[in-house]
Amino acid sequence: MNLTNNRQAILDQITKDVKEHQCSLRAGCIQSVPGEGSPKSALVFVGEAPGRYEDAQGRPFVGPAGKLLDKLLLSIGFKREDVYITNIVKCRPPDNRDPKPDEVAEHADFLRRELELIKPKLIVLLGRHALAKFLPDEKISNCHGKAKRKANQVYFALYHPAAALHNPNFLQILEDDIKKIPILLKKIDELPLQAKTDKQTKPPEKIVQETLL
Repeated sequence: MNLTNNRQAILDQITKDVKEHQCSLRAGCIQSVPGEGSPKSALVFVGEAPGRYEDAQGRPFVGPAGKLLDKLLLSIGFKREDVYITNIVKCRPPDNRDPKPDEVAEHADFLRRELELIKPKLIVLLGRHALAKFLPDEKISNCHGKAKRKANQVYFALYHPAAALHNPNFLQILEDDIKKIPILLKKIDELPLQAKTDKQTKPPEKIVQETLL
């Protein structure tokens, strides 16, 4: 089995595990929603949780916000199948409420497995909940459109497409921010890996916006 086929097989197992799992949200939704896309993508988009349309279809970002995301991807030269799209929570919270910390924790291992398999150059954080999962000290209003490197992983925060649908002011910001992604991907290849630190020393988070954009 070659590397591509092996990656797909592992991703298929993660998808199966997501679909079959039981959690505190599972009884209140139609189905769990695994991530979707290429297991060899340089880009992973991480959202909050499935909504009504996603719960009905069993696929991430297929409602109005997903259609906007597809349009934004095309504007920078990507098709949906070129990237990987997932959520921090795999089951729809009741009435689309915000996921609770314990619900995020319940699904954390699925997200860890997805990211460890794909090893993306860039993780795009869609909205404040995805941001809080990876960069808890940041606020989306301050760091959207900016790249940050934590250890050797680069993150890029965007307003959630759903927010842009509700507030036209966010739409232009989102369109402008997403245009930075192709430039950022090229710049990431030029970044040196952070030096290994002593095990007793916490590696600092490196802000790379000034270097990259």
